[in-house]
Amino acid sequence: MAVSVALRAVAHYLPQRTVKVAELPELAELPATEAETCLGLGIDEIRADDLSATELAAGAASRALAEAGLSPDELDALIVIDARSPETLMSSEATRLQARLGARRAVTFSVGGLGCASISPALLAARGLLAADDSVDNVLIAHGSKPATPRRYRHPVTVSGDGGQAVLVSRHGPLRLLDVVQRTNGAYWDLFAVDYRDRPSAEWREECADVHGYSFKLAIETRNQLRELHRTLLDRNGMRPADVGCHLSQNLSLGSLRFTEETLGVELSGVCADNLRRYGHLGPSDVLLNLMSAIESGDLAEGQRGLLYNVSPVAAWSLLLVEHGDGGGTSHYL
Repeated sequence: MAVSVALRAVAHYLPQRTVKVAELPELAELPATEAETCLGLGIDEIRADDLSATELAAGAASRALAEAGLSPDELDALIVIDARSPETLMSSEATRLQARLGARRAVTFSVGGLGCASISPALLAARGLLAADDSVDNVLIAHGSKPATPRRYRHPVTVSGDGGQAVLVSRHGPLRLLDVVQRTNGAYWDLFAVDYRDRPSAEWREECADVHGYSFKLAIETRNQLRELHRTLLDRNGMRPADVGCHLSQNLSLGSLRFTEETLGVELSGVCADNLRRYGHLGPSDVLLNLMSAIESGDLAEGQRGLLYNVSPVAAWSLLLVEHGDGGGTSHYL
């Protein structure tokens, strides 16, 4: 039986310290063409700190709980989106966050594996818990976004900043989660990788195995996948393109924002480019950060529906359909 699913609270924890992209130390080591690409992404600065991914996630989680007026003991479940680089092997970052928050009774586990699209499986898991168990009311999703290597620039994609995000998923709340669609293609599983074994962390480098394939072959598949998922989501929710009040994307580069607009024939909210400029790429946190900014700016008014687009070079594609307020729409279940 379908149940109502809502985002009761969405909170972020962004470090105070900023770093200008033009002052990144790795720029001096890059070939001139790569440095030029980095400076042309549309990112002016990022947030960067010594806080761990768990500490960033905990900061956001505390804010989400405070916003909802909940104590950690009232959480029924805690879903942690994996960090790109765990601090230690064979330990549990998920239960570490559980202990830090004091969420003793929460069913706790982690999800991930899809890079910046990992917010979608986390939401699917939260929605599944609510649907499967009537006693579950509050599921917290948390993530701390930090780059896997000392370098912030990921050629030729983006510049990664630091930030924490927490989303309280419940049966009622100011934002309704109406639908999630997702697709993956394992042919690109190692397009981007960090060879870390037997290397000091200071020497870790993320490398793209095929820059031309990323820029052209994967771009063509991304265009086709986004168009098909867009049609599927609208059709199964009985919607037309004009029914979408606000379009939001992840923050990789100005070029990626234009690509999404041209692929789908839509206009993204201006908050995407603003947050890209101010924060860079925050992995799975991007789209919900932009969603909250769109609500604050009035781009997504109460009663309107918003579409959130996510693409990861692993490769994964996902779309989220949300509604600001309760317009009576029903949630779609696979």
